[in-house]
Amino acid sequence: MSRLKKAGKMTAIGAAAIALVGAWEGLRTVAYRDVVGIPTVCFGETRGVKMGDRYSVDECKVMLGDALVEFEAGMRACLKNPDGLPDKVYVSFLSASYNIGTRAFCGSSMARKANAGDLRGACDSLALWNKAGGRVVKGLTNRRAEERRLCLEGL
Repeated sequence: MSRLKKAGKMTAIGAAAIALVGAWEGLRTVAYRDVVGIPTVCFGETRGVKMGDRYSVDECKVMLGDALVEFEAGMRACLKNPDGLPDKVYVSFLSASYNIGTRAFCGSSMARKANAGDLRGACDSLALWNKAGGRVVKGLTNRRAEERRLCLEGL
C-alpha cells in the first residue's frame, strides 16, 4: 500500500517526497552524464536513459512521481513495519532509496536499524551514503545532512 498516493492522487507525504527529492536531484530536461558518468535526465532518472534523450518539464514531473511510487514499493518490501514509521522518517528513507537504489537501501544499516527499532541510529546512518565512484561528494554530504535532519525531526 502506498503512502504517497491514494485514489490516484498524491498525498501530503507524496508531495513532501517530491519536493525533497526534486530539490536535491535538480531538473535537467536533456540527458547528461552524472558525476560518475551515468546518463541521467529529469530529476535524476538513470534507468533506460540514453544521451540525447529530451523530456518536457511536465513529463519529468510525472516520471519523478511514478519513480517514487516504484521506489516506495521496493523500500516497503524490506522494512518490517513501514506504516509504523513517522512521516518525516519515511520521506527521508524514500529520498535515500531513490538516490542509492532499492537494493542498496535494503542492504543498508538504515534498513537494518529501522527494522531493529533503532530509528535514531537509522537516521544517523544516512550520513554514511555520501560517496559516488568511491569518493566523497559534497552534494551528497549536504543531501544526507538534510535527509538526516528531517529524519531526526520526525522522531
